[in-house]
Amino acid sequence: MRIAIFGCGAMGSIYAGLLASAGHELIGIDRNQAHVDAINTSGLRVTGASGDRCVAIQAYTEPPDIEVDLLVIAVKAAHVGASIAASSLVKPTGSILTIQNGLGSADIVADVFDNERLLVGVAQGFGASLQAPGISHHNDMKAIRMGGYTHGNSTRLNNIVSIFAASGFDTEAVNNIEVVQWEKLICNVAYSGPCALTGLTVGEVVDDPIVGPVSRAAAVEAWEVARQRNIAIAVDDPVAYVQDFAKRMRSAKPSVLLDIEAGRRSEIDVINGAVEREAMRVNSSAPVNATITALVRSLEERKIAKGN
Repeated sequence: MRIAIFGCGAMGSIYAGLLASAGHELIGIDRNQAHVDAINTSGLRVTGASGDRCVAIQAYTEPPDIEVDLLVIAVKAAHVGASIAASSLVKPTGSILTIQNGLGSADIVADVFDNERLLVGVAQGFGASLQAPGISHHNDMKAIRMGGYTHGNSTRLNNIVSIFAASGFDTEAVNNIEVVQWEKLICNVAYSGPCALTGLTVGEVVDDPIVGPVSRAAAVEAWEVARQRNIAIAVDDPVAYVQDFAKRMRSAKPSVLLDIEAGRRSEIDVINGAVEREAMRVNSSAPVNATITALVRSLEERKIAKGN
């Protein structure tokens, strides 16, 4: 199968590396010129929980004039609107899989693509980062869950799940992807904002006597909002849930922290910021996550203004 990864950064490179190792023809698209050049010169190297491999793929900074069977949209939430540039890549019978953190990105993608061909993925517990141009590393690889944007199971969904599973991912089709998104969001809010504000790793936040309680409060608040929204999450104890999540990737830095360190705009609005928006839908509030979001935004703006 010919597959294009739109947003072939840290996580996108992991998808590309494992799918290419399984024999698929991969095309990587990313705005990072140094990363693209390194891939085309020396191959794409993926290290960490899945092993150490180097694969040959074609990489571009802009979508090429090529048709693909599957387009994986792996850009961060702030950039999903740019996926319209890749719309011409997909064959009329092809599929689109969008995988982002937080809530709301799939709705933006759905405005660009045919909803019936759109699948939504949730990647759980990878802890991915770019170590250098052409080299992506991940601390873990817990699971990828996929569902149809319009809910329900389908032959299209099952085919893509099978492709990812045969490439080494723990992949499963689910009937309601929104549940999985919320279950991941509870973990994300516990560490994304607190790590970004303090510079601590996931494990350091868990252990810290000052930041740890804030992290846990953010998770509990998100869990409470999910229950108010009648989301059928399978989480009885949010504190135990997020601490168990952290055990697998204690040394990881969440993507929001990596963005802050690099002076880039982060995904905080669709992670901690999403909790406040979802709370407002049920006439409730989320002061812990709202405060974390505001503080990260302030830090982000100052970093960007300083050029770092």
